[in-house]
Amino acid sequence: MHSALQTFYQQANYARFHDQRAGHYESYFLRANHPNRPLAFWIRYTIFSPRLMPEKALGELWAIFFNGETRRQHVARQPHPLADCLFDTAAFRVQIGPASLGPGFCRGAINNQGQVLTWDLAFDGECVPLLLLPLNRYQGRLPPAKSVVSLPMACFSGSLSVNGETISVANWVGSQNHNWGTRHTDSYAWGQVAGFDTHPQSFLEVATARLRLGPLWTPAFTPLVLRHRQREYALTGLLQAVRAHSRPGDVSWEFRSGTVGLDLEGVITADSDAFVSLDYHNPPGGTKRCRNCSIACCTLRLRDAATGTTEVLEARHRAAFEILEDSHQALTQGTRKP
Repeated sequence: MHSALQTFYQQANYARFHDQRAGHYESYFLRANHPNRPLAFWIRYTIFSPRLMPEKALGELWAIFFNGETRRQHVARQPHPLADCLFDTAAFRVQIGPASLGPGFCRGAINNQGQVLTWDLAFDGECVPLLLLPLNRYQGRLPPAKSVVSLPMACFSGSLSVNGETISVANWVGSQNHNWGTRHTDSYAWGQVAGFDTHPQSFLEVATARLRLGPLWTPAFTPLVLRHRQREYALTGLLQAVRAHSRPGDVSWEFRSGTVGLDLEGVITADSDAFVSLDYHNPPGGTKRCRNCSIACCTLRLRDAATGTTEVLEARHRAAFEILEDSHQALTQGTRKP
């Protein structure tokens, strides 16, 4: 393996926060789905530092429990002074108040605005990190938001408590992720499937993003990575991401990408009441509002001329789906085929 890539893998969960005056956000989030019921959790350990005011940086805990059976989603969020936090730049070690995250474990509790969520979870897995950007883009200034799936196909066990109700977690599969940057992406859609119903070992990560550069907007970029049958289909190059097709809607998202002899086409959908609204503070100022769902449906069609196969991968309620649309510009890229 290339030494630079190996080093990146080893440091994938090291914090990038160094009191930057340019502003900084950083989050570690963990998500997983029940093996066969429409239940899921999403837990986030985050730091926010406003531009030119690193002294006002703070840590925050977020937790969501999605219940597709009762059609009720429980959301909790709690800030903590930075003095009570630790984001280690030389190890995978995160502390926000009494909550902690490290290799193979996450623990914490939130009691805020009538919502009480607690968790004590262990996780493991053997997959190497998944990069949605080319390796050199993680070191450059652009894009201003970086993301890596530090542990795809993570298997969780332990327990959750949601307003006094204990939920046993046994063999829930999901992921551990790490995001950071100087500002949030201006408009995006993001999707992830950690194990399809039809193909339990396959993993999908896909996003569509646009950036505002002054009064102008970039084209839509749609990188996609599918790990399937011991192969990684990584469609993450700049030209490839621009040529891909993407059409997000209010509760659905169609996307397509491919190269010569390869075509990947998918759709992610969710019921409107399966989403929760989240406000992300932006380091340059203001707030980005997005909608998040971890019990969405996904259908992915793979056509691979190299193997002479066409396969359909299905997930009934195992997809993560998050979407943010700027009020002045939609995400939609034209219908040009790859």
